[in-house]
Amino acid sequence: MIPVLTDFLDRHLAERPTATAFIADGRAYRYAEFDALSRRAAAWLHANGIGPGDRVALWLVNRIEWLALLFGLARLGAAAVSVNTRYRAAELEHILAHSGARMLVLQPQFRNLDFAAILAGVDKAAMRTLERVVHLDAREWPERETPNRASPDAVLAMFTTSGTTSNPKLVMHLQRTIAFHALQTSRAYGFHEPGARLLCAIPFCGVYGFCSTLGAFAAGAPIVVMEAFEPKAAVELARRHAVTHTFGGDEMYRRMLELAPGHDPFPSARFFGFAAFQAGAAEFAESAWQRRVPLIGLYGSSEVQALFSAQKPAAPLAERIEAGGYPAAGELSTLRVRDVDSGERLPPGASGELEIRSPGNFAGYWANPEATAKAIDAEGFFRTGDIGRLRSDGSFVFEARRGDAFRLAGYLVSPLEIEDALKRIPGVADVQVVGVDISGQPRCVAFVIGSGVSEDEIISTAKKRLASFKVPARAWFVERFPVTESANGVKIQRARLREMALERLAAGR
Repeated sequence: MIPVLTDFLDRHLAERPTATAFIADGRAYRYAEFDALSRRAAAWLHANGIGPGDRVALWLVNRIEWLALLFGLARLGAAAVSVNTRYRAAELEHILAHSGARMLVLQPQFRNLDFAAILAGVDKAAMRTLERVVHLDAREWPERETPNRASPDAVLAMFTTSGTTSNPKLVMHLQRTIAFHALQTSRAYGFHEPGARLLCAIPFCGVYGFCSTLGAFAAGAPIVVMEAFEPKAAVELARRHAVTHTFGGDEMYRRMLELAPGHDPFPSARFFGFAAFQAGAAEFAESAWQRRVPLIGLYGSSEVQALFSAQKPAAPLAERIEAGGYPAAGELSTLRVRDVDSGERLPPGASGELEIRSPGNFAGYWANPEATAKAIDAEGFFRTGDIGRLRSDGSFVFEARRGDAFRLAGYLVSPLEIEDALKRIPGVADVQVVGVDISGQPRCVAFVIGSGVSEDEIISTAKKRLASFKVPARAWFVERFPVTESANGVKIQRARLREMALERLAAGR
């Protein structure tokens, strides 16, 4: 039988309904309590007309209701559209327009985030399919049963992703791909072992928070939930609850270890998976191991899900901290590497584009058959756009992202996302955005063709329309962009723009 998400909860209810499923909001939630909450969420969604095939956008920080809504949607055969809480009007507008969501569930405010005010800046035309915008209030969820229409082939979750030549796409995952992957990760990374406990410090709206939470849930490991990452609180929670597992980017761990006390700050730690997004990640990971903090290199993406693979904790240090590793699904996953120019298959040790086929792979890009056809070949392999090499033992090493995308605050970002938002600013005729390191931090900078607008005006407007990590650190005005004439037309020389940016930064311009 192909599992659906609710199968995991049904099993826990049958075996240990009073065991702790989550620790959130300062209290423990038992499996029976969470089941009741998710059924109420399903009843509320059903009462609001949500059924099989419908899509509901969730714009919430990490909270137990986010997960209850996910399980409620699973029962109805509907899908959750994950919306990053750091998004602003331009990004929200794109997701709502593209997903066709019938409902948006948001919280009115969190810390200094005013979700309602951000929503007010969205073009109403982008919300043409939106029938309801609801401020989260679980007290309104009724206690009544709804038909269970969970289906292995129903789309359950959509995540935004960024390519190098297109706007963000929506990655579709089915109930069976999500359930399959949760089951594999629960076994591969030790969630099923006695005493395992996860700290989820990163957002459910991204695949790393989503997949690690469901992997732990599938195994029955208690999950400590943080509404939003804050390093001091993360350290305290990890120590107080004897956390064994957590996952995140290297910057998250840097901030935690700056505050964590002395040698062996997390005595219960077994598997702290990390993705390397910052310069100097290898040196940092080595220093963490010297303090007995077990950082393990990972690989994942929206398309193959996070935690797709990880290195072996017992491997030599240089190998265990490399990105890549052994697929969680073992021999059920197939990897190969192709030469980026010739397309020929490459042997272990040779670098090329990674291609992956696995039962946990995505079903395609929502409403974008052309992009889906380019990404998935006739044999079912996903062309990752990542450069890496195979090892002879079936594992692999991720080396770099192919193309021009860059990492900002741990997210892979397409320059087109930022460029499209900046081009809407009056006085900006054209713009190109590239990623550079500024004082050891990944940032983006913009080259602008235009008049009647200043650098300060561009940056201040960007802050209103984009997530803070996407706001350019600088905006320089140029008369033209460096280009190359090719058989396929005129192409912008992004590499030269990066060089120009570094030259100007070095000169203090």
